[in-house]
Amino acid sequence: MNLRFTKYIPPPDGGDPFKRLLNLFLQLIQFTGGDINEALQWMNELDKEYNMTDDQYGMGDFIEELKEKGYLEENIVNGDLSVTDKTGQVIRKRSLEKIFGKLKKSKTGNHKTTYTGAGDEMTTESRPYSFGDPMDAINLTSSLRNAQINHGIDEFMMTEDDLEIQERELKTQTSTVLMIDISHSMILYGEDRITPAKKVAMAFSELITTRFPKDTLDIVVFGNDAWKIEMKDIPYLQVGPFHTNTFAGLELAMEILRRRKTNNKQIFMITDGKPTCLKEGGKYYKNSFGLDRKIINKTLTQAAQCKRNHIPITTFMIADDPYLQQFVREFTKVNNGKAFYSSPDNVGTFLFEDFVKNRRKHLQ
Repeated sequence: MNLRFTKYIPPPDGGDPFKRLLNLFLQLIQFTGGDINEALQWMNELDKEYNMTDDQYGMGDFIEELKEKGYLEENIVNGDLSVTDKTGQVIRKRSLEKIFGKLKKSKTGNHKTTYTGAGDEMTTESRPYSFGDPMDAINLTSSLRNAQINHGIDEFMMTEDDLEIQERELKTQTSTVLMIDISHSMILYGEDRITPAKKVAMAFSELITTRFPKDTLDIVVFGNDAWKIEMKDIPYLQVGPFHTNTFAGLELAMEILRRRKTNNKQIFMITDGKPTCLKEGGKYYKNSFGLDRKIINKTLTQAAQCKRNHIPITTFMIADDPYLQQFVREFTKVNNGKAFYSSPDNVGTFLFEDFVKNRRKHLQ
């Protein structure tokens, strides 16, 4: 793992020592994959080098305050420390604020469509009542006005023809699977791509649970195989000595979405390379050299299957090799999806913008 540190410059007023050290601790705990001991060893080394603590507030005080404030918990039997759910939540919120900015919490889904129907927000449009319309959609003011115009005051009455319906803006539920490439190439070539991918996943999950709480989000990671992880596990995700089995990731994503009862389903995939692996029976078929047609064809077949199931795939490609981008273009064409060619710095912005703009086309 390559970490870059610069000379520590303390704030002019000294700042709150706990908050100052907490910022560093939360970053290190992500780099170390949730290893408390390694993160605290790094902090001790940095403290020795840059004098981050003093006689008034030492590293031991910081550790005790982490426990007191619920960031760490200690095993009463063996004294081992572990991170709490609060730590993961704070990391996700900070990722959301950094990548997407501050977002207000919403109690309803917010995926607008071009269709009107039972929803949450009134629109300025109205129409005559039709049999089967819900009673709470009737605009009483307009209906009374229609009755007065049609029947007069002296013989006031209201009929079905007088009723007027206030249209509502329909907001639909969407099921999303976010696929993250954890193959070894995500840390090769002198560039850390997994850390921004994790930050995007954390921010995205926080976005879903706060602004779109009626939506569902599942996180799938893929290397030689693919498996689902929980939201709380994202900050501590690490790259393994894996090839890239994109087929397995898509297969698992489709299986998850098949179980979802929503009409609107989609896959977002963050990757930096081409598919290089398949699993056949109990063995792995691997080829990291060029574009292996056997692997590519099977991956493209899976993309086409997603299209038949009305599941669009949006690919965020963190690589600029022309032949890799050509594969992504072919993959996108087969699925009729979308592709963004981005750097680790802007993949989060692209993902957020596409997610919010994707106001689901229609209800099936």
